[in-house]
Amino acid sequence: MERIKSYYPYLAGIGMASIFGFSFMFTSMGLDVASPMELIAYRFLLAAFMITLLWVFGIIKLNYRGKNLWPLFLLSLSEPVVYFIFETYGVKYTSSSLSGLMIALIPVAVTALATVFLKEKPSLYQLFFILLSVTGVAFIIFMTGVESRNRSIIGFVYLLGAVLSAAFYSILARKSSLEFSPIEITFVMMWFAAISFNFLNLIDRLAKGYPISDYFRDLTDYRVLIPVLYLGVLSSVVAYFLNNYALSKLPASQASVFANLTTVISVIAGITIRREAFYWYHIIGAIMILIGVWGTNYFGKVSQPIISSEETH
Repeated sequence: MERIKSYYPYLAGIGMASIFGFSFMFTSMGLDVASPMELIAYRFLLAAFMITLLWVFGIIKLNYRGKNLWPLFLLSLSEPVVYFIFETYGVKYTSSSLSGLMIALIPVAVTALATVFLKEKPSLYQLFFILLSVTGVAFIIFMTGVESRNRSIIGFVYLLGAVLSAAFYSILARKSSLEFSPIEITFVMMWFAAISFNFLNLIDRLAKGYPISDYFRDLTDYRVLIPVLYLGVLSSVVAYFLNNYALSKLPASQASVFANLTTVISVIAGITIRREAFYWYHIIGAIMILIGVWGTNYFGKVSQPIISSEETH
């Protein structure tokens, strides 16, 4: 039984990557009608209400009594809030290919930060497989076609901010898992994001002269409602819970590599559902990513970092 339980963190990582992989398809559908800020605001508002219902009906247990919540607020600020803002504007000022390439650097940033803050020192074998996985993502993106025009310095800055915020989130979630359960971390994240993004969306709509009474009007369109349901329930509550669970059981440098599986899942979803073309470089890139994920976990040691109580609180 203990042997089976040892596989749970890896299954959680695969599940998280699968959900995020399909989320691109639903996000694209929603953006045909709603603005990016609207879609994000609706998504996290639904996620916050869903996870609250789970708590009200006793399906999940929360216990924040006597605990310092500030680390969770800082974690939630890093991701989803700051991350989604930086990523959105990074895509706006650069190209989608360049944005994907930069975001693929998150595992490298996590490994570097984990070495400093969590005293997790990856072996040379782990470093090799992490780089192999990232290279696989980069290879798919570059072969798909890197748009060399419309790049700007500000775009690079935004994307770098997204990479660093996601890396800090992984580190903070790893440290917070010593005091909070994965569902307790996810609960705070969802409400922090819901309040933040809906406030920003409300300000944006008022600035454009839209009446408050029409705030949820786009949800009457199935092209928005279906993506919001998927993104709000699966991509937000379920996927972030799985991610936080994996981070609570695995070193941050290992758990973060599962994010690169999202690229493979998104390609498979495009082929089977959207009937997109599949080229030889997709196969090579996917193999590199899968081998990288396997190698990083195979040569890694699952151990909790030693953090003093002063550091934790």
